[in-house]
Amino acid sequence: MGKGGMSQGGDEKGEGEENMAAWLLGVNNLKIQPFILPPLGPYDVRVGMKAVGICGSDVHYLKVKLRCAHFIVKEPMVIGHECAGIIEEVGIEVKSLVPGDRVALEPGISCWRCQLCKEGRYNLCPDMKFFATPPVHGSLANQVVHPADLCFKLPDNVSLEEGAMCEPLSVGVHACRRANIGPESNVLIMGAGPIGLVTLLAARAFGAPRIVIVDVDDYRLSVAKDLGADGIVKVSTNTQDVAEEVVQIHKAMGDRVDVTFDCAGFDKTMSTALSATSAGGKVCLVGMGHNEMMVPLTPAAAREVDVVGVFRYKNTWPLCIELLRSGKIDVKPLITHRFGFSQQEVEEAFETSARGGTAIKVMFNL
Repeated sequence: MGKGGMSQGGDEKGEGEENMAAWLLGVNNLKIQPFILPPLGPYDVRVGMKAVGICGSDVHYLKVKLRCAHFIVKEPMVIGHECAGIIEEVGIEVKSLVPGDRVALEPGISCWRCQLCKEGRYNLCPDMKFFATPPVHGSLANQVVHPADLCFKLPDNVSLEEGAMCEPLSVGVHACRRANIGPESNVLIMGAGPIGLVTLLAARAFGAPRIVIVDVDDYRLSVAKDLGADGIVKVSTNTQDVAEEVVQIHKAMGDRVDVTFDCAGFDKTMSTALSATSAGGKVCLVGMGHNEMMVPLTPAAAREVDVVGVFRYKNTWPLCIELLRSGKIDVKPLITHRFGFSQQEVEEAFETSARGGTAIKVMFNL
């Protein structure tokens, strides 16, 4: 089951307190139950969780037949992977951290033996053990055990909630690295959900001079505008509107569209991205809304528009923490709802996230 934990039951927390976690037991069925931690290895740390965010993938597992993309939950699983906490115990070989340190956790443990890991692309490791990606347990728990080298110490001026936001922010940072965003890159973003918004923040921090963001929802577009988007375009869900909406996008940009990030991943958004991106530009597919798509690939290829895949992230936590510490990125406005860690609050938090509306990032404070 990976370092996150092993199974239900038992009392491994110490001092007579049971370690509890939010278990996904079935569709729309989350229960707080005991969670046995694995033994602390020499290079591991035990972390008391303090802030855990809800990701769209968490909601997807809960609401959509226990699956997200090709990952399927086949047995009870602890949910959650956007997290930060306080070190409570360290393994005998851990030199970089001590109890009391505040840390943000990178949730994926790669094998470091395969060719991709050796090349530094560990995010693509076929043996990746990633919090709350079945069958590996997640981090919405009182405590977890995790490798020390995947726990990053937070500066005094970066909160634990901001530390948990390093996970979604990492997606935006990795996407900007993949697209080589810089001061000459005009950026279009499809989707103003949490990932679209952190990609907006990352692109600006990377120097993008002009950023236009597109969505179907007025409220999320207003949030994007408040976060610094230079232009916003409201679109429909109808594929027949693509041509007209591309004209609106070009008008809002007022210049070339050098890079488009599709942070939704649907036929319509990808078709718009491919059509709106200027000749010689790039389209980065970040979102995973549809597993298969019908898109106008040949016209885009004829304009040498590169299609770039983006999957999770690699080596992003130090930069994310520095961007937060320096104030170059402020993720606090994205945290719109907060909940404690009771059965009722866990259920309410996931319903709030699933409803959307004014909810951007829903955060647990443990």
